Amino acid sequence: MPCARLFIATCLCLVPMACASYKPAPISPAKNAEAIQARSLANPRLQTFIAAAQASDPRPATAEIPAADHFWDLTTLTLAALYYHPNLDLARARLAEARAGVVTAGQIPNPSLSFEELSYRPSVSGYSAWTIAPVINFLIETFGKRRSRTREAQALTDAAHADLMTASWQVRGDVRDGLMNLWAAQHRLALVQQRLDVQEQLLSLLEHRVAVGAASALDLARERTNRNQISIAVRDAERDGVLARTRLAEAIGIPLAALDGIDFSFAAFDQPEQPGADLSTGELRRTALVKRSDVQALLAQYAAAESALALQIANQYPNITLSAGYGYDSGQHKYMLMPAADLPVFNHNQGRIAEALAGRDAAAARFTGLQTQVIDAVDGATAEYRAATRTLASADALLADEQDRERRTARWFQAGEADRPTLLTAQLERIAAEQSRFDALAQQRQALGAVEDALQHPFYGPAMPASSDTNPRVDSAPHS
Repeated sequence: MPCARLFIATCLCLVPMACASYKPAPISPAKNAEAIQARSLANPRLQTFIAAAQASDPRPATAEIPAADHFWDLTTLTLAALYYHPNLDLARARLAEARAGVVTAGQIPNPSLSFEELSYRPSVSGYSAWTIAPVINFLIETFGKRRSRTREAQALTDAAHADLMTASWQVRGDVRDGLMNLWAAQHRLALVQQRLDVQEQLLSLLEHRVAVGAASALDLARERTNRNQISIAVRDAERDGVLARTRLAEAIGIPLAALDGIDFSFAAFDQPEQPGADLSTGELRRTALVKRSDVQALLAQYAAAESALALQIANQYPNITLSAGYGYDSGQHKYMLMPAADLPVFNHNQGRIAEALAGRDAAAARFTGLQTQVIDAVDGATAEYRAATRTLASADALLADEQDRERRTARWFQAGEADRPTLLTAQLERIAAEQSRFDALAQQRQALGAVEDALQHPFYGPAMPASSDTNPRVDSAPHS
């Protein structure tokens, strides 16, 4: 009887050991909103994160760590987005959940404690009146089920990690587009403001000529209409700049006010890496079809489906339960070992196997569909980029013609063979050509961004900064 008591006490003591404790973490909408509104590019933890990310990058640094009075370029703004953007927080949480699933899948099933009998009967023989028969049941999984389950969980972890990289690329693309739109808006505003200044000069000259009878009122009305249209274009360009700043702030994950007083570097858009002539059939295309993060994610999901099928096939065969027990019955000691197993009489897990087989087929179809989409995306983006490049070349030629015409008109003006309105008109035509040329340049840069997204190869900036597996606002040290 003392042995039985000791056995029961030991089992009861083992139950609460190594148990996790619940710690509530309520969310306050008001405080959470305040924290978001307080986000800033001057955050010291963000500066530390950027410094650590650039220090861990084996490539040569291309920019200093920006402070309040420094320029922010595409790389540093992307790092700020990796630090702040909520989509990455969600992807990191899913990765942590998948990693916890690996731990769960690899755990050995806990034994269970049961009692064959636990009773008390008055005894007249002088022995204890208790009858006790505790049994510990050990589940033994057969045919590598835990191994298949662990492989499935590890494959899902690989998929979650690839999904994090996909989210990072999407955030990077949004930051690039936002910064590019701001670059384009500022250039367009400068050009249209220059055009408005020249138009005002021309209008002033015509007003003076009309006053002295040297020009017609019809010419004056036409130029005044042009001035009004250009003035509206200035307001539109200013609005586009505001929208671009709003989109950039959204892409980073910060409030719009956090961009106040920030100077931006648009150097990434001046001389980007140019794709090779064999873009449609070259190494970058082949790499994208194999190495793109979303391709890797679906490949890992297919591996998980394979392991899930292997697990269900193994589940055809029963596990074994070993029940080791001890019995004490009115002074009699008994030791027991009772094996048990399920009997596959009514089914052999055919339904689960069929489901897993269909799941694997579906994963294969998704993978093939994604590769098809990648091919179409690369082909479409490449064709658009080449067309935009040809348009830019035409715009360059037209601008060169207008610049040559302006230079000739300036020489005629200096020689007294042309008046100032003629010179101003030539300047307006040259500025209009510059606007058309910049529109073509912006379209070509946007098309190159689409190629970058399709290939997941950086043409703007040195490379895609590495994303942190853990929330950098909690742990500011980046991980690969």
